[in-house]
Amino acid sequence: MNRFVSTVTNRIDAKGRVSIPAIFRGVLERDGYGGGIYCYPSLDSPALDAGGERLAATIDRLLEDLPDYSDERDQLSVALYGNVQILNIDKDGRIILPEPLRTHCGISSQVTFVGLGQKFQIWEPGRFEERRAKASSQVREHKNLFGAGSRSAGPKEDGAQ
Repeated sequence: MNRFVSTVTNRIDAKGRVSIPAIFRGVLERDGYGGGIYCYPSLDSPALDAGGERLAATIDRLLEDLPDYSDERDQLSVALYGNVQILNIDKDGRIILPEPLRTHCGISSQVTFVGLGQKFQIWEPGRFEERRAKASSQVREHKNLFGAGSRSAGPKEDGAQ
């Protein structure tokens, strides 16, 4: 599997060490993470975005789509790369979450890892449960929109393409 999937909660020790779930470490190893992960405060939630080289490549693509020297490119560069911390993974599969990153999330004794495909997020468990409930509710409200886009639409009944 080459995607981050599932949700796992682990304990964090007094030094800020926490084990990355084995299923996530497997994806990172296939991604060529080089012994560390990219980790930064999420732009829109009290969580951390994290991942390996695919995450960095996605950020690069976002920036490439913006004009050189534009305010938008500079702002996104600062918000993402300017806040990235590279967290080394020790021989036991643990990272140390620095205090500023823990503070952003409100993390104290436990950490929830949430797979999001090409990246994963790190949450304080209670905050993540609130986020999950809200997301589930919104999905139920909008489920009729799924599959309505042009990618999944097949030929029309009258045979027109």
